[in-house]
Amino acid sequence: MKKVVKLVLLSALALSLFACNSGSGANGEKNASKKPKVEISIKDFGVMQAELEPEIAPITVANFLKLVNDGFYNGLTIHRVVTDFMIQGGDPTGNGDGGTGETIKGEFESNGVPNSISHERGVISMARWGDEPDSASSQFFILQQDAVRHNEDGTPKTDENGKPENFLDGEYAAFGRIVSGIEIVDKICEEVKPIDELGTVDKMDQPVIEYIKVIE
Repeated sequence: MKKVVKLVLLSALALSLFACNSGSGANGEKNASKKPKVEISIKDFGVMQAELEPEIAPITVANFLKLVNDGFYNGLTIHRVVTDFMIQGGDPTGNGDGGTGETIKGEFESNGVPNSISHERGVISMARWGDEPDSASSQFFILQQDAVRHNEDGTPKTDENGKPENFLDGEYAAFGRIVSGIEIVDKICEEVKPIDELGTVDKMDQPVIEYIKVIE
């Protein structure tokens, strides 16, 4: 069954983040303050580098690094592309239903875990089942733009303190950010055309993750 998380986007249409929900939790622990860096190579598009935040999201980072070191992501695809929002990948089935067979605790505010990473351009976060906070597995998304709601005139909606309203903060486990190659995300969003309003990419057109590897 597809895992659906409804998100209100710039167009006020309901979109979805698909993630697997099977099995039970892998765990991680807070460790050294060093921020690991990974390289993400997307075939025909280029290479990005991301810096992870183990002190903020230790369980999520530990799970991601384990999968990276196991070569889990190599050869998988980007199966969702939503221009002006995000790209999503890491599903072994390529259709939004897959994962590793294990899930992890969701490290975000509504799940009782402080997470200071705001969902802004370049941030990497975990997809999950909307009603199940501890259902993330292997699928991740990278934001092309800040996840903020907009007024009809295109200006960002703000809270009582004048801060733009971010509709993913506190609900998803952000765990790192792209520090080099964010233009790769822009290129994917520009060139890859989804087949529906949810951003689903036909399997024949899904960009291939050649590899993700730890570089520091």
